Amino acid sequence: MSAQRHARLHFSTETKAAETHTNLSAIRTDGAVLWVAGDESTTIERLTRQPGGHGVTYDDEVSFRLSDLVSLPSGEDSEEADLEGLARDGRYLWAVGSHSLKRSRVKDRHDGEKAFSRLGTVKSEANRHILVRIPVVDVDGMPTLARETEIDGNVEYAAMLGGHSDSLNDLLKRDPHVGPFLSIPSKDNGFDVEGIAAFGDRVFVGLRGPVLRGWAIVIELRLTPTRKNPRRLKARRLENGARYRKHMFDLGGLGVRDLCTQGDDILVLAGPTMDLDGPVTVFRWHGAAAADEQLVVRGDRLTPELELPYGKGDDHAEGIALLGTTEEPELLVVYDSPGEHRKNPKLGMLADRFTL
Repeated sequence: MSAQRHARLHFSTETKAAETHTNLSAIRTDGAVLWVAGDESTTIERLTRQPGGHGVTYDDEVSFRLSDLVSLPSGEDSEEADLEGLARDGRYLWAVGSHSLKRSRVKDRHDGEKAFSRLGTVKSEANRHILVRIPVVDVDGMPTLARETEIDGNVEYAAMLGGHSDSLNDLLKRDPHVGPFLSIPSKDNGFDVEGIAAFGDRVFVGLRGPVLRGWAIVIELRLTPTRKNPRRLKARRLENGARYRKHMFDLGGLGVRDLCTQGDDILVLAGPTMDLDGPVTVFRWHGAAAADEQLVVRGDRLTPELELPYGKGDDHAEGIALLGTTEEPELLVVYDSPGEHRKNPKLGMLADRFTL
């Protein structure tokens, strides 16, 4: 399926110069606002939809540094957070890093021993191992991210899971399905978070990998601030006494690339786990908000909604968000490794819109 319509995303001169607007990995609509994150930065951008015209255009970028909101594990902005998902529910914006190990890339200029050396180099970057909940406040009529705010007489803080031996990796290290893959880099079918959805304090995290004999995984947690430190999140015990539960998905061998709520459902963007071109499908997990036990999600619970286009070596769908109205909903799609036709200094980055 080719895109029926498009949207233009205009970024600031500073963002363009840093080239952090190219590989977009996470988006979420919020009224007239579009929250955007890339996988090579430690910032979240806010774009505003412009009224009128025949198309959809977002600009007026405002950038929020994660280090101004929470204490990053590395203590600095220079190490990317590799943000792979954004969710908006109630008073908060949620953001999640990939939590993955990174194998060095072999580029065209690398050959011989240099190429072998890079392929044998695996790095762990602390800022990738975070999941944050950020209060959203109204400033001059615009949703704005806040380090802290007072709500109904109570002070609420931006809070984080990770950085204190309490990350998703720590929670899952003894898990029989996921644990063995924590030491394997992303794109090697290793542990790799992509996508987040929230219903109140219930948070669903999608895994691009591992995919186990064709089955993809979504992790569900209940996250609230700790009593001792309101800037820290804790995975509370669920009904079964565990601090998380897993849902297994029959996505036809694909991994999760993003999650997006629509009513009580979750839209699941599914794509290849490995670093390759391949089919990209949007599935609907019906009644996700009502899940109260670990589920095998298939059959009537999981139906395909859209087949999305993909390029050869480029245009890999990476982030989805809802647009349009309840009666005529659309899906906004942004891409990792975008094709050259999507990049235009004057017209902005080109995203796609599909009718649901």
